[in-house]
Amino acid sequence: MTTTTTLLARVFFPGKTKGKAKTRSSRAGLQFPVGRIHRLLRKGNYAERVGAGAPVYLAAVMEYLAAEVLELAGNAARDNKKTRQALPQFSFSLTRARVFSRSVSLVATSCFYLVIIPRHLQLAIRNDEELNKLLSGVTIAQGGVLPNIQAVLLPKKTGTGGSGKGDKASQEY
Repeated sequence: MTTTTTLLARVFFPGKTKGKAKTRSSRAGLQFPVGRIHRLLRKGNYAERVGAGAPVYLAAVMEYLAAEVLELAGNAARDNKKTRQALPQFSFSLTRARVFSRSVSLVATSCFYLVIIPRHLQLAIRNDEELNKLLSGVTIAQGGVLPNIQAVLLPKKTGTGGSGKGDKASQEY
């Protein structure tokens, strides 16, 4: 029956044939799944009805926040020099030296990539004022704490210039 209806549609509406299916995420230019978010909004009993634009907007906001956190965490991973070497990938190149002889050269190319660990996420979020405020109630497992030393606990700076009567070594009494 579906083939008959498609044939009839082509006969009576020649310009109205269906093209290749396009996801709502690709229409909106997003990576996050708009259809899945729409389904979850409907099933979650947040409201009786969910408009068509709501999941697109929510997906865009979630994608922006994820990109922001990942960019800052990647910078933190780069600053901490947390890289991991991938398995060497071998590329074969066939070169023809003479008409009948071939030589195979094996070239190993190693690549390094950044590894983002929970510590980098913690540093990224807590060092950014707005993200810290947004995620203030969130605990990141294996994230650690921000390095912070109170000013009163730091050693006092002594003046190195000039020798006056009041200058004494820190251990003299």
